[in-house]
Amino acid sequence: METKIDIFEKIIAKIQDKVDYADIRAGTGNNTNIIMKDNKIQEINTGISNGARIRVLNNGAWGFAYTNDLNKLDDITQTAIKISKSLKGDVELSEANIVKDKVKTPRKISVNDVDIEEKKELMADANKSASVGKVISTTVNYQDSESETAIVTSEGTEIIQDETRIGLWLNTVASSGDLIQFGHGSLGGAKGYEILKNADIESFGRKIGEKATNLLNASTAPSGKFPIITDNELTGVFIHEALGHASEADLILQDDSVLKGKLGDKIGSDIINIYDDPSNKDGFGYYEYDVEGVKTHKNQLVKDGELVSLLSSRESASKLGMKSSGNARSSINDQPIVRMSNTYLEPGDHSFEELIEDIPEGIYLKGSRGGQVDTGKGIFQFNAVESYKIENGEIGQELRDVSLSGNILETLKNVDAIGNDFKFSVGFCGKNGQIAPVGDGGPNTRILNAMVGGSN
Repeated sequence: METKIDIFEKIIAKIQDKVDYADIRAGTGNNTNIIMKDNKIQEINTGISNGARIRVLNNGAWGFAYTNDLNKLDDITQTAIKISKSLKGDVELSEANIVKDKVKTPRKISVNDVDIEEKKELMADANKSASVGKVISTTVNYQDSESETAIVTSEGTEIIQDETRIGLWLNTVASSGDLIQFGHGSLGGAKGYEILKNADIESFGRKIGEKATNLLNASTAPSGKFPIITDNELTGVFIHEALGHASEADLILQDDSVLKGKLGDKIGSDIINIYDDPSNKDGFGYYEYDVEGVKTHKNQLVKDGELVSLLSSRESASKLGMKSSGNARSSINDQPIVRMSNTYLEPGDHSFEELIEDIPEGIYLKGSRGGQVDTGKGIFQFNAVESYKIENGEIGQELRDVSLSGNILETLKNVDAIGNDFKFSVGFCGKNGQIAPVGDGGPNTRILNAMVGGSN
């Protein structure tokens, strides 16, 4: 990729006087995706991706063109210029530092050095471990990637990033004949194969299989308002879906966020501190520079309950009178949009026992089976994987099919105690048809007067 930097520089130099701004982003990568269902390989996709795109800005309008043939860079450059000159817009870019850098994601074992048979064997181990109790079906999904991308801008920025990611997702289905329940778990990170090689796959799979089986004997949940505890995963999902998306500058500019006009306002209880941190190497959403070449940092969104920052690209930041937060993300063949990275609630100082000891009647909700969020109206609904009654300060009967719903801002203000533990989850986030790897997490968190839905 370093040898191609010279080519990109020459193209930028040739068009410098014809455009207000231009950047070229190019990359090559190796990807593997394997799906195993009920111990049988359903699909293996491996391949090498290669491509380049150019963006040019003229009179406030973008021109964008992409190719997977680097010999056609001159052609797509002219296409992008024509597109930009045929349009009129109001795009301006916030200031950004000029950077020349080369970075590499830390890894001990390259995923490209691991034979595909070893990857399949690891998946088989996960499947076998999960096939316990009344589990009738399992699905294991393995994904890894290594890529090298470069960005060169007309402002002088030149960055090469060598990145890697790996993940393992396991789903189980258990049945008692007339009832079906599910288990789910994931492992992974923005690191090398060592993250799975060193994991206890037997324990990982067994717990997910047991989770689905145990839910068959769980009771239906009551409905109403209760004090609740959300576990690490559900806390992270809530922060990501309800607060994270609402803090994205493009949604605010589209008048589709409950946080519009609330910068500087109190939106949660005093103990809430929320961050989005692409620079955190332990999160699945880790990256050093965004796709516009902006250096990433630990960005605090909420400080002591006050909304103090937003997530932005250079374009959206300019419209809001701020600097980019470094959250422009996309694949090479897509237009950059504002995306989260590693979004989480900062841990507090309470042990789990301290969180539940004052609750006479409540519910402990664990994991997430998805849900819905309306960022414009500020409302949400999530389904927990498993739940437990809290009775007189102790964990009691297991519950199934429990949902959590409410108003985003009211819920944040009802957080009254935060645990001292912390975990990141591994996943992907979809927006505008684009998929991005993300991490979300937090501690066990106590929320008062939460609306819980069940069958009773």
